[in-house]
Amino acid sequence: MHHILCGLAANPALSSELVDRLISIADDDIATDLACRGDLSRAQAVALAERIDESAVQLAYTGRLTAADIDPSVWPDAALALLDQGAGRSEWARSLAADPVRERREKLAACPGLPSEVVDKLAADPDVRVVAELASWTTPAVTARLAAHPHAEVRRAVAGNEATPPAVLAALVTGKGLPAARGCLVCDREETHLPPGASCDGSHESTVHDMREAALRNPATPIEAVVGFVDDPSMLLRWALAARQDLPLQACARLASDSAPGVRAELAEDPAIGDALIRALADDRDLDVRRRLARHPRVPLDVLTRLARTAKIGGTLLPRVAASSPTEVEGLATSRDPAARMLVAQRRNLPPEIRDRLADDPDAKVVKALAPHPGLTEAQLSAMVDRHGVRVLAEVATNPDASPALLEELVRHKPTVQRVFREVARHRGATASALLVCLADKQARPVAASHPALPPPVIVDLLTDADWRVGEAAAANPSLPPAVMSDLVCQQ
Repeated sequence: MHHILCGLAANPALSSELVDRLISIADDDIATDLACRGDLSRAQAVALAERIDESAVQLAYTGRLTAADIDPSVWPDAALALLDQGAGRSEWARSLAADPVRERREKLAACPGLPSEVVDKLAADPDVRVVAELASWTTPAVTARLAAHPHAEVRRAVAGNEATPPAVLAALVTGKGLPAARGCLVCDREETHLPPGASCDGSHESTVHDMREAALRNPATPIEAVVGFVDDPSMLLRWALAARQDLPLQACARLASDSAPGVRAELAEDPAIGDALIRALADDRDLDVRRRLARHPRVPLDVLTRLARTAKIGGTLLPRVAASSPTEVEGLATSRDPAARMLVAQRRNLPPEIRDRLADDPDAKVVKALAPHPGLTEAQLSAMVDRHGVRVLAEVATNPDASPALLEELVRHKPTVQRVFREVARHRGATASALLVCLADKQARPVAASHPALPPPVIVDLLTDADWRVGEAAAANPSLPPAVMSDLVCQQ
């Protein structure tokens, strides 16, 4: 019965009176669903928070509870949620900065717009994890001060903060101008509690390595301070360097021949690499490198077409295709290479004449990519199924303009394609008869049980289904008769 009440709590057709009743009996799970409702009144939100303290945080994040509703001494975590959104009160921050629970001070340290005295208190917190959290999010002036903190973990956090001044980031990478750190998390813990692979011989090498990696990934770090890591023995540092988008071409060329595929794959998406490196990486032996290169925003279309044949890109609209000019779209659509036509068929804003031409394409992969495109007629979609059968069936079922009659044909198609049942079950145009067929499929059954076109008597029967997911979905169905909703709630 519990899963039924959770479903009812999410049912958009549940009356306000029944919402009140559910609030009065809610547990954590029911409260989670109730807190997501878009029709909760302020009074209901307060009542739910009073019933289940944990829901106050969720309600604060969704705007159902405001500063006027929250007493931080009762709901400190909800107060933190509002502070995190910049909607709390400064006096709350002053109080929470002295909270005995470390996790709350840590959460406070990540909040924006804190009063200066609160920032100073958190910067001097006895727990280094609080100070490190502050360092991750605070202002340039504070990061400049914390860069000289005696604990290496705080410096690592400063290195990842994009607000940190470039000169400070350079100093963290090189170590010049800063006193040596005196501690790290590895030093602080007993040997049995060390993080996997962490080590410290007195130089805090694990944390220093992590600090450099954070600085390399930080776009505010000056390129001249990090480009020397192109030949570093650490693969992780070279990987972080390859992710930057401001590398000189010489550094890019070195990384393009790196022995680690992950480094080359990271570089492959970098907009800074030129045509020569793109063409070289297109022949990379590693599949992931070629797949990442296909997502490069400036990859030449001839290279992209070649990658489409070898890189297993899948049904994805690639950035270069999405940004193609009308002339390029026309060129791809009329290409003799089906891989090129398949790429452009992924767009969902094709001119009608190109869309209609591709709908008649003889290659099933092209038609499969195009099938979800809006604007296709029932005759065109039916013709796709007639020509290509099971290869395009599921994609046709996702088309927003697929008619109810066509959806009924798809679920009765022989041979069947299991994914079709799931797609039809979530289609807004699905009819009751099509949904009844979908209910026979185990994976589609919970989806179909939530569809408002399902006949009410069937929805009621599904409440007692052996699969609790089906029962919960049925309880959340807005077509469930109001009298049944009332009976279910009032039985509790």
